[in-house]
Amino acid sequence: MSVTHLLGIEPLAKQDIVRLLDRADALYAKGNEKTLVMNGKTVVNLFMEPSTRTRTSFEIAAKRLSADVVNVSESFSSSKKGETLLDTAKNLDAMRPAAIVLRHASAGAPNMISTHVKARVVNAGDGSHEHPTQALLDCGTIRRHKGRLEGLVVTIVGDVLHSRVARSNLFAMAKLGVDVRVAGPRSLLPRGVEALGAQAFDRVEPAIEGADVVMVLRLQQERMNGGYIPSLRDYSRFFGINAKNIRAAKHDAIVMHPGPINRGVEITSDVADGPRSVILDQVAYGVSVRMAVLEALAGAA
Repeated sequence: MSVTHLLGIEPLAKQDIVRLLDRADALYAKGNEKTLVMNGKTVVNLFMEPSTRTRTSFEIAAKRLSADVVNVSESFSSSKKGETLLDTAKNLDAMRPAAIVLRHASAGAPNMISTHVKARVVNAGDGSHEHPTQALLDCGTIRRHKGRLEGLVVTIVGDVLHSRVARSNLFAMAKLGVDVRVAGPRSLLPRGVEALGAQAFDRVEPAIEGADVVMVLRLQQERMNGGYIPSLRDYSRFFGINAKNIRAAKHDAIVMHPGPINRGVEITSDVADGPRSVILDQVAYGVSVRMAVLEALAGAA
C-alpha cells in the first residue's frame, strides 16, 4: 500500500482500494480458512466507543491471519483513572504489537497516535470523521453483487452530517467512479457535500429513483444536541426506507445498512430483512476486508 497506516479513505490512492478489494475477494472465497501470515504477531483492538460488528470483525480477521488478539475497551482501560489516550497507546506500543486498531469518539485520534507509535494504526471509526474499513466493505459488497462500481448510482439516505461511514464512502466512491446521491433533512446534510462529489436531495423519493444501491444510515442521536429533527416519528415518515418508497429504485437495486439498525425509524423490517437486503452480506464480507487490511499493513511489518 502507499500508506503506512489506514487512517482514512481520503489518503488512499484508487489502486490501493482496488488491491484491497481484490485481496478481500480472494480471502472471502477461501471461507474460514486460516493463513499463517501474522503468526507470532499481536493485534490490539483499542475500542473507546461501543461496537459489536467492527470489533468482533477485526478480532475474527486477526485470528484467521493467526495473530494473537488483545481487546481493550474504555471501561477496562486506565482512561477511567485519568490516563490520556496517548499514554495508553504508548504503553500498548511498548508491548510490541504489530497493529493497533482504534475506535474513538474524537476525530483525528488515530492520526494523533500514529505519529507516536511503531505499530501500524488502523482507524476503526473516529468521531464523525472516517470509518475506512466500513467504506471498503461497503464498496466490496456492492462490487460482488453488481459486478462493478464505476457508473453505478448509489443513494445514501439519513444522518449524513454525523456519519463517518458516509464520509468514507463519499471519498471511496468518488475515487471509484460511482454516481453518489445523498438524501436527508437539510439539518442532517453537511454544508458543501457537493464538493465531495455527491448530489444532495432533501426528499427521499427523487433521490432513490433509478438507484442501483440504497444505503441507509442510522440516526446518530448520541452526537446530536437536539433540534435536528422534529421527532423520530416524523423522520420515519418522511425519510425512513419502506416497502413503498423503495420501489422507486431499480428493480434489482440492493439495500445496505452499516448497523446497528433502528428498526421502524430509518428502515422497516420488511425491507431490512427482504430480498433486496445485503446487510448481512456486508457483515460477512467485512471480515475479509479487515483481513486484507491487516495483512497489507502488518503482515510483513
